[in-house]
Amino acid sequence: MFSRVFKAFSYRDFRLMWIGACTSTVGTWMQTVAQSWLVYTLSKDNPFFLGLDGFLAQIPIMLFSLLGGVIADRTDRRTVLLGSQYVQMTTALTLAVLVHFHVEKVWHILCLSFIVGSAQSFGGPAYSALIPSLVPRELLPNAIALNSIQFNLARIIGPVLGGLALAYWGAEWCFGLNSLSFVAVIVSLYIIKAGFTPVKSHGAVLASMKEGIAFIRAQEGMKPLIVLSFLMTMLGIPLITFLPVFAKEVLHGDTHTFTQLLYCSGIGSVTGALMVAGLNKGKGQGRISLLMLILLGVVTVIFARSTSLALSSLMMFFGGAAMITVFATINSLVQAITEDNMRGRVMSVYNVAFRGGMPIGMLVVGKLIPIYTAPVTMSVVGVLTALMGLYFLLVQRRIARL
Repeated sequence: MFSRVFKAFSYRDFRLMWIGACTSTVGTWMQTVAQSWLVYTLSKDNPFFLGLDGFLAQIPIMLFSLLGGVIADRTDRRTVLLGSQYVQMTTALTLAVLVHFHVEKVWHILCLSFIVGSAQSFGGPAYSALIPSLVPRELLPNAIALNSIQFNLARIIGPVLGGLALAYWGAEWCFGLNSLSFVAVIVSLYIIKAGFTPVKSHGAVLASMKEGIAFIRAQEGMKPLIVLSFLMTMLGIPLITFLPVFAKEVLHGDTHTFTQLLYCSGIGSVTGALMVAGLNKGKGQGRISLLMLILLGVVTVIFARSTSLALSSLMMFFGGAAMITVFATINSLVQAITEDNMRGRVMSVYNVAFRGGMPIGMLVVGKLIPIYTAPVTMSVVGVLTALMGLYFLLVQRRIARL
């Protein structure tokens, strides 16, 4: 079982990228902890600005990812990724300087979030398209699951380090360490030897985008996977985004309460990703993802109604496990259906859907919480999540058959 989980690690380039990405993701989560708390504090405890910050970080994915996918299929994917990492490194350093000199404003953070999102809209398709060139095709689901593990392992370590740094040193340390963390992934990108050679194309960018969309429409099961990826993040990610509200207003805690909830979610996510990595790949992945989506909805409702830190932490564990299982299996199914010369464009559409659902969910939930309260709003979100899973499982069954 153990050797099966870590098969992709036997390939040096994947291992290097995994370590580099894990390091930078730890830094990103350190910044997430400090930034969420900083926005909430600077806005005088207004949850709308938490949603707006998330919206501005994610909306560039919808605006620019299709262009990023075309570029990923036409150029060296490492070059695109390097540019993205340098931009994100610079924005984190800028925020650290602003906070250090006590001149930070909410609008500074909002603008920098939009810049980071813009960089990720080009780096995301390139990264998703690069991973399959680092391992054999039969190990692709394993590599994707391991990639989910590094993200969620970082989600455990990052909030812990971020919470300690925020509590004892201040937010500027979280932002500064995040900037430094990008060095690891940049060095990894200079070392690896990716096996993708872009095909020279003189066609119009718009025509290339249309080719990618036409490919998606022609593949059995691809369209519902794209739709589901949009809906699951629109309804699932607010559970994480609005944790500061639950930590402070519902559980009457502080930064340590917020960090504990993130920590439990991260442990659950790693557990879920390990199970996905160890599964024998074949038929049934679609059904598993939908069952976990239903579980996520149920867990969200229980978490929303809880006033106990112990119960809330337990629900965050199960929620993290269910969420990452859904994300990893849907990603694996999309990658398995996709041809390599179309991978950048297909993954850009997937990223538009996957990341595009986030800002809409964040903005809507952020607007509704002050009106209906956080427990009521998130309870409705949980019910909708469970109903969505039941619909794709029992009515629209193309995903369930994959």
